[in-house]
Amino acid sequence: MSGALPAPAAALRLVPSARWSLMFGNFVIGCGVMVVPGTLNDLARSLQVSVALAGQLIAIAAVTMALGAPLMAGWVAGFDRRRLLALSLLWFAAGHALSACMPDYATLWPVRALTMLAAAVFTPQAAAAIGFMAAPHERGRAITFIFLGWSVASVLGLPLSAWLGETFGWRAAFFAVAALAVIAAVWVFAVLPDGIRPAALSLRAWKEVFTSPLLMAIVLVTALSGAGQFTLFSYFTPYYKQTLGSSTEQITFLLMWFGAFGLIGNVVLTRVIDRVGPNVAVAVAMGLMATSLLLWPLGTNVTSVAVVLVPWALGCFSSNSTQQARLGITAPALAPALMALNTSAIYLGQAMGASSGGWLIAHFGFAPLNWVGLVWLAAAITLSLWAGRRAARGLA
Repeated sequence: MSGALPAPAAALRLVPSARWSLMFGNFVIGCGVMVVPGTLNDLARSLQVSVALAGQLIAIAAVTMALGAPLMAGWVAGFDRRRLLALSLLWFAAGHALSACMPDYATLWPVRALTMLAAAVFTPQAAAAIGFMAAPHERGRAITFIFLGWSVASVLGLPLSAWLGETFGWRAAFFAVAALAVIAAVWVFAVLPDGIRPAALSLRAWKEVFTSPLLMAIVLVTALSGAGQFTLFSYFTPYYKQTLGSSTEQITFLLMWFGAFGLIGNVVLTRVIDRVGPNVAVAVAMGLMATSLLLWPLGTNVTSVAVVLVPWALGCFSSNSTQQARLGITAPALAPALMALNTSAIYLGQAMGASSGGWLIAHFGFAPLNWVGLVWLAAAITLSLWAGRRAARGLA
């Protein structure tokens, strides 16, 4: 540990607002990731492409983030996290502003892909930084706390994006994300201490990660779970409009409803994870999501869909938060690599889900989305239970 770096337990006492700034940063990243699903109707209409093709912007960005997270983790290993995280948010802001100026789909998608490299850096490195600063017995709570930003993004960012897209167009929503990212960059730079440099991992450490059946299984759980969700989640707004005939106000309500219960699930998680353990928390979260996918055909109007959404929302964001904490607790010395890989898995899952969902819509419509998503999720649950049993036996 370098002389400039405060002791972990003291760091959070010295900069209590650091957690809040990183949570807000994740909120902005979440808003940027969700701005395409939220504005999908106007994107397709404005750019004169199909919903299935417009939805591939989700997959394109997700692939960029999936590949970028582990690659960038190695490149930025020696960077001071205060500057790194602030600069990544400024890149995010510039990319969204530039995206809003693109005239057509052909010019938008590469800009969107490059923009999302910032997300590939911010989310895993924020988790690694807060885990490094936190005392060991607070690490799980600290990591899950900053991931509340994603839940808040689902409460506010996703429905606001949908409302802006339907009312003022998708470009307004992209500009809004850019403005929030500038605010987040200034806040992070103002409150994070200098000298936060988690130790760079050697090739031997990376080899340890990739050759551990337990750690790689946990990472794969994240990817499979994300695929299960985003097969349907990516197409919420066109589904609500085309299948349920929902108005802009009803779509906004359903997205806010989903986000509100997502926030509740994450808040509950931060209070119980250190008591029940991450393996149990993950199992419960994914079981809740599977319940909603199984019951999805019963949602034939706004009211019934709102009821069906509740279990899914409770498990959605808490599942990702728990997976990050699960890896940080299982192998804290390898946290920078694991956080990057797990973030990569989140986005890989989004790409798999959005791609499979778009293909299904193009060939069969919306009807099979929940069933394919349920298959992905069942695989995730099976693998997660195996990983939990292996961890309980002390096997790597």
